[in-house]
Amino acid sequence: MRNAKQTAARRTRHLATSAPVRAARHTAGQATAALAALTVKRALDLLLGSTLLLLATPALAVAAAGLALRRRGGPVGVVRRETRVGLGGRLFELRSLSTRRCRFDLLSRLPHVVRGELSMVGPAPLTPDQAALLGAAASRWRHTVRPGLTGLAQVRARSGMPWDEPALLDAHYTEHHGAGLDLAILAQSVRIPLRTGLSALRLPGKAHLSDTDHRLPGYSVAE
Repeated sequence: MRNAKQTAARRTRHLATSAPVRAARHTAGQATAALAALTVKRALDLLLGSTLLLLATPALAVAAAGLALRRRGGPVGVVRRETRVGLGGRLFELRSLSTRRCRFDLLSRLPHVVRGELSMVGPAPLTPDQAALLGAAASRWRHTVRPGLTGLAQVRARSGMPWDEPALLDAHYTEHHGAGLDLAILAQSVRIPLRTGLSALRLPGKAHLSDTDHRLPGYSVAE
């Protein structure tokens, strides 16, 4: 009888001590997975951000020189500076070229990606006033990820669907972000402007044909 009571007591003590251990292991596992995902995302940012910045630097230099020549003496500067909210709620100065031609404004933000203030993919970088309007709850989950050059809201917000509101899309991305989703969003971000540009092109000789274009000389309707 005494042995049975001792065994039950030891089992109770074991269960009492193992529950916190399991909880601690579960929390540590979640933290490790989150850290691994963050490391992969940061590595992707550094790889793509550095490569694109290297490739885009000549075009950005030409665009900046063109803006400087066109706006010499004008009130608008070549580089636009704005305060935005970043990872952890930290404020940083976002710098971009004052033009959207060929998306030079986005490409000029690539140094922020390399420095770690922006990510290639993430919620749109908000001003402090915009962040304050979202409330404390939205601010908390936004502070867990870096804002991005592009994001789920940017590639889906124009679909017209009621659930494709920017705030909902940003919240969904924050909850489910990963390397696979980032690559899919980047591919969509490239495909949309390419498709728009190609659809605007008209092949010469195809768009404006009429009956008079291929009538024989001397042809008359009366005949």
